[in-house]
Amino acid sequence: MINYKSVYFYAPHGEETEEIRKELSELFNRLGISTVESDAEADIIASLGGDGAFLQAVRRSNFRDDCVYLGIAIDSARYFYVDFHYQDIKSLEEAFERDDIDVRNYPALEVKVNDNNPSYCLNEFTLRSSIVRTIKMDVYINDFLFEQFNGDGILVSTPTGSTGYNKSIGGAVVDPLIHAMQVTELASVNNNTHRTLGTSFLLNKDRPLTLLIDKNTDYYPVMSLDNEALSVRNTEKVELRMSDKLIKTLKLKNNTFWHKTQRNFL
Repeated sequence: MINYKSVYFYAPHGEETEEIRKELSELFNRLGISTVESDAEADIIASLGGDGAFLQAVRRSNFRDDCVYLGIAIDSARYFYVDFHYQDIKSLEEAFERDDIDVRNYPALEVKVNDNNPSYCLNEFTLRSSIVRTIKMDVYINDFLFEQFNGDGILVSTPTGSTGYNKSIGGAVVDPLIHAMQVTELASVNNNTHRTLGTSFLLNKDRPLTLLIDKNTDYYPVMSLDNEALSVRNTEKVELRMSDKLIKTLKLKNNTFWHKTQRNFL
């Protein structure tokens, strides 16, 4: 195992998790890993909470690819990004002592709106109209006009994000070893005037997706990255691609994405 020297705790619940943070600091100190007060200084960034806290920790630390992320649940629920539980804190310590942990790489999705700097997400990107009507957009794969979409919106997910919102609207669950993004329609209109593929599809990392918003109507699109809204005025174009940025995450051995999928859904 890599010799980790420092850990930063991302604890969005503040005072509620202060005692937990102190106990975990003592645990990591016994392992020879010191606690630091800045995520920029840490070899390990540990989130306290569920998958939402984990996603926030990655976003708040700017999707660092030169450290590892560690999710520690503070309740008994089962999660996808979070492998360890505070209620079983001894197992966490033993996993480090026995080197019973692996590093899993999660691909991030790059999202560029208009000519702004790119943003990233680990789960999914959504785009929909903020007014009570369908939104129209041209959907390009590379530079090829694939379809002219008319519907509630579009969701683009990473493989690890495929089990959430994407799955609930009929998208496929995708193995994280496949470096691809999934495009899933939100209530598309299909009739003699409008026609879309009508099903989700996968694009590998070498195929960018571009959405050109129809400017004949002021849609004021609502966009989100993971669990946070993306505020951009006068959205005309959104470019998406699988980033080369890989988020490294500590996980228990023999606890794969498919183990978690079975545990959560079957």
